[in-house]
Amino acid sequence: MQQITSRIMTETGIRGCNPSYVITSDGVVVIDTPQLPTRALAMREEAESHGPIRYIVNTEHHVDHIFGNYFFKGSGLVVHHQGVYDNFMVVTDDLDPYAYALEAIPTDDPDGEAIFPEREAYYSDPNKGQIVFTGDVTLQVGDRTFSLLHTPGHTPGQIAVHVPEEKVLFTGDTIFKDCQTWLMTSDLDQWLESLARIEKLDFDYLVPGHGEVTDKSYVAVQRAMLLEWKAAVATAVAKGWSREETIAKVNFAERYPVDVGQGYMMDHIQTLNAASLYDKLSSE
Repeated sequence: MQQITSRIMTETGIRGCNPSYVITSDGVVVIDTPQLPTRALAMREEAESHGPIRYIVNTEHHVDHIFGNYFFKGSGLVVHHQGVYDNFMVVTDDLDPYAYALEAIPTDDPDGEAIFPEREAYYSDPNKGQIVFTGDVTLQVGDRTFSLLHTPGHTPGQIAVHVPEEKVLFTGDTIFKDCQTWLMTSDLDQWLESLARIEKLDFDYLVPGHGEVTDKSYVAVQRAMLLEWKAAVATAVAKGWSREETIAKVNFAERYPVDVGQGYMMDHIQTLNAASLYDKLSSE
């Protein structure tokens, strides 16, 4: 894992989100868990070498941020925003999160096959929130403060985690650093408001949901990307293009690669980003 400060480690080079942990004087706080089983177990072992895990905080409900919770059972308390708790591993018409996690095993974690739980066993105890909150909440763990800030947009229950003593902010997928942004079911207006909120915080290091660790200046880059998507689809709607025409013509595939292990999803991302924005903007 990559060391950001003397107290904070993260992993940006594996399929899934950027799972991290913070060492305090009274144990460890985990922020998002690895999607891949063997990486989840390895991260747990490493984190516990610094003390007991006190809390596991998930920044959103998407499977790449939460599936590894299963492999942290028996450690710290799981902390969820109500929006994360309500949507945790819920199967929808668009996605079966369990199947999506299983799909990654042959290519990205073949050794994980032996420990990948059966569906029934997984859903009987996936290790979801034991502490559930709305709005914002602050955890004081030993000598470190964790401000859990509701930053909806990418998902309804999205949070950022600010550790002021370390001047580090964990944003989840509110920020995609130099890789494709997944819009899908997002609320762009809320997302832009959340970017404005986090931009006011005092931090030197920004740990995004995907991509390399960056700094506050990247908030403006993410904002520009969202605005470009919105403007491009709004122009299509104004020109009277059909949904199919918009999907075919509005495409940002050349801008950034897809994050680790998901290059095959590029067309899927472009299609669903354009389609979801078209549906929202045309209905307005």
